[in-house]
Amino acid sequence: MSAEIFALVLVAALLHAVWNALVKGGADKSAAMMAVVIGQAVAGLLVLPFATVPDLASLPFMFLGMALHIGYQVFLVAAYRIGDLTQVYPIARGASPMIVTAVSVLLLGVQFTTGELLAVALIALGIASMSLGRGAAGLVQGKATLLALITGAFIASYSMSDGWGARLAGTALGYYGWVSILNAVGFMALARVLRPGLVTAGFRQRKSLVIGGGASFIAYALVVYAFTQAPIALVTALRETSIVFALGIGVLFLGERITPLKVLATLATVAGAILLRLAHL
Repeated sequence: MSAEIFALVLVAALLHAVWNALVKGGADKSAAMMAVVIGQAVAGLLVLPFATVPDLASLPFMFLGMALHIGYQVFLVAAYRIGDLTQVYPIARGASPMIVTAVSVLLLGVQFTTGELLAVALIALGIASMSLGRGAAGLVQGKATLLALITGAFIASYSMSDGWGARLAGTALGYYGWVSILNAVGFMALARVLRPGLVTAGFRQRKSLVIGGGASFIAYALVVYAFTQAPIALVTALRETSIVFALGIGVLFLGERITPLKVLATLATVAGAILLRLAHL
């Protein structure tokens, strides 16, 4: 990975943590997420005239990406309703490599080295520790942990799908521009069925729409570009440094309580994710 790609992915990690904090900090988290999705689509519409037209071979991945991103957004909002940013975010981001490893071993028969298994153990330890952070409210946080784990499964899935799709498309910006628009159309259609009025509420969340949507689009556009320039596994590992940014934002701006357990659990999750990905290099 070149120094340029390394820097771009770190910027993406920070922006990703920022828009997640906006959604978590909003009074109506579903409306805040709707605003972010709308903002992504607006950004996509603005950049498409300047982007290369994607190859038609990437079309199935665009629709698959749309479905996976919608699933990710739905479960992320559900987790944020009952869990802290500093609990939900690390679990959702850290769960992805663990899920990929489990699928590889159980379904694909892949053999792992001692170092790779140690990385998975670190991630599992970090996630388990993070879910114990609320004492008397353990049941509530347990539900948040489950939702965050499901969110992590969607993250793993859309990362692989979009990485392959962008390579087939021949253009990262053109590919993600269309995915962001399809995602917004699908998310708004779902909202019209499940919660009429949510789309209107999303347009009223101007901070989330402009700042959150813009940050989200730039962040993932950078990541998709990085997918076409470096190994997807390495890019995904570096992007998970956003866990550290989220911890700082949650404590400094959302008033969430910092504890030694949260710090150690977050560090274990980050270390495990990085070790797991580096083991494939």
